[in-house]
Amino acid sequence: MKKTILKSILLMSLCSSATAQAMAINEAKEDSIKHLPITETDVKLNEVVVTGLTGSQKLKQSPAPVSIISPRQLEAQPSTNIIDAIAHQPGISQITTGSGISKPVIRGLGYNRVVVVNDGIRQEGQQWGDEHGIEIDPYSVHSVEILKGPASLMYGSDAMAGVIIFHQAPTLPKGDMRANFSTGYQSNNGLFDYSLNFAGNKGGFVWNTRYSGKMAHAYKNKYDGYVFGSSFREQAFSQLLGLNYRQGYSHLTLDYYHLTPGIVEGERNEETGDLEVPDGYDLKGYGKPMPYQQIHHYNAVLDNSWYLGEGNIKLLLGYQQNRRQEFEEEENPNECGLDFLLHTVNYDLHYLSPETNGWKYSTGINGMWQESINKGTEFLIPAYRLFDFGIFANVSKQMGKWNLSGGVRYDHRHLHSDALQENDEWRFTAFQRNFEGLTGSIGMAYELSDNLNLKLNLSRGFRAPNINELAANGVHEGTMRYELGNVGLKPEHSWQVDLGLDYTSSVVSAQLALFANHIDNYIFSEKIADENGAEILIDETPAYQFTAGDARLWGGEARVDVHPLPRLHIGNSFSYVNAIQLRQPQESKYLPFTPAPCWNADVKYEFVCNGRTFDNLFLKFATSCYLRQNHYYATNETETATPSYTLLNVYMGTDIKCHGKRILSLYLSGENLTNRAYQSHLSRLKYLDRNNVTGRIGVYNMGRNFSVKAVVPIDL
Repeated sequence: MKKTILKSILLMSLCSSATAQAMAINEAKEDSIKHLPITETDVKLNEVVVTGLTGSQKLKQSPAPVSIISPRQLEAQPSTNIIDAIAHQPGISQITTGSGISKPVIRGLGYNRVVVVNDGIRQEGQQWGDEHGIEIDPYSVHSVEILKGPASLMYGSDAMAGVIIFHQAPTLPKGDMRANFSTGYQSNNGLFDYSLNFAGNKGGFVWNTRYSGKMAHAYKNKYDGYVFGSSFREQAFSQLLGLNYRQGYSHLTLDYYHLTPGIVEGERNEETGDLEVPDGYDLKGYGKPMPYQQIHHYNAVLDNSWYLGEGNIKLLLGYQQNRRQEFEEEENPNECGLDFLLHTVNYDLHYLSPETNGWKYSTGINGMWQESINKGTEFLIPAYRLFDFGIFANVSKQMGKWNLSGGVRYDHRHLHSDALQENDEWRFTAFQRNFEGLTGSIGMAYELSDNLNLKLNLSRGFRAPNINELAANGVHEGTMRYELGNVGLKPEHSWQVDLGLDYTSSVVSAQLALFANHIDNYIFSEKIADENGAEILIDETPAYQFTAGDARLWGGEARVDVHPLPRLHIGNSFSYVNAIQLRQPQESKYLPFTPAPCWNADVKYEFVCNGRTFDNLFLKFATSCYLRQNHYYATNETETATPSYTLLNVYMGTDIKCHGKRILSLYLSGENLTNRAYQSHLSRLKYLDRNNVTGRIGVYNMGRNFSVKAVVPIDL
């Protein structure tokens, strides 16, 4: 049975992403009468196929650390957005603004240092902003692949921390048509979501249609009650149309994503300490609060893959339009202040060679063109145009138990910023900047034994400063800051070393991943103060200035999964990052937004395996312990320390079968069962107004939350 699965994976990888197809095989087997136990797949990590620099490869052959999140893991995990769904992975965390907006952080690095790939191209949605999330429908994501460490060879500038690849569902075999319906509810913020999907393959003509919706009212915790401004609504539509033919395939994907999140300002009544709520507003209603944002994201991608002899040539062309509006005036609720319109064209052409005597290589060119336009009455960043390209070449060699790989890349980016005059004063002055970087990597994976693998990788990263860091000059309502850019900033360059050990057996699966990272010209924002230490206000808003310094980060992740009994799973993982700015006094020594050390543990038991009516019936108890974060950027009180806290969670689920086929999957969960009041160190709401009655500063994270989710597959 295992030989059949592996053979199918290799065949399917010729037509689409290897990771997504491998996950699809596992999914199909789960629906058959012959059951593949979860405990068996957990310990066979080395057989998982991932996306390598020179094409698909086994996980054990990848020198760089990679995490895989399967479709079943995503399906069973309750979340409010797609980043929230993956943030429990070791080394992964999230910068949050309430429950609706999350930004990914990989090993202490976030913002434009993480590249997100969706539909095969990098997602561009003005991700420089603190409160800007990722415009992707969680239901459209089939599986996730996370590359940790500089991945600039394939993706260019901004991939210094790593890459998060969201794989879409693979196309169906010829003659198949399938549909499914998913829905869920969460008790804390009344979140209700649903998704409808219909896909098929008739004679090589393939399609996949999905429509999703979501709405949530204000969330609550025991200190703040309901948090005004934390409600949101979301709609998404995606359509894939394409042809699979003998020489390859051509797929066109069209996406639309619409998010309407409120803005949490955290203003309080001075006498009672309660959060201010406008008269007549229902905190458990789903209407728009004031202020709020409006985000529209359109995406069109043409994905082509053709066989060239035994090799493969890929061409991707993409267009994205992102429009972000902020509405602030109660007197004019339909007139926006900030209004950004961003156009992006992505291109990627590369060749993957066949394996010859253990050698494989890839080479190509990719990049993007951008134009940003200010259409509102308020301004934060200037209008600009950007063009960049990168040329790369990678090679790998398989020699017995050794797998060697390496490559080089050259990037060039040109940025032109426009001037803007406002009230006889220059709000922005025109400027042009050119940035270039030479990056590379070399690594090896060695099979010490059948169960033990050693990995070592050295990589060079590059990131050009974004327009906000260079030229911001205005109030950023969603962050409660007046942001000031620094046109003299230089590009970031990094050197990172990764060391990994993987061990798998029938009882134990263990991974250890260590890293050390040195970054020149690390860019961050700090609160500015006058000579007496008092914060500087511009337009009655605290002012923040972008600056830079040399940084050093080190840490890693450890994970141990034990299966003492066939259906019993005990998991533990620990993540740690130490991030400092070199040659600085104590108050400015540590970098902002450094995740706290985190220990995750869970015990899972599968009660029924391959039952007549129930399948994969499991119960899991989990705990997440975040240690105290004393490493924070203290200059001018930009950040403060964060106390430790522990969250207790419980999860259960089952598949319901009829005549040997899955007809329903049902998942129940309870998170933060003790209703612990806590503030994540990466929560932006931590620094809002002080409660004069209790002395507490800022707004706390979500309290106790119960959820239910149902998935109904329909085989047509």
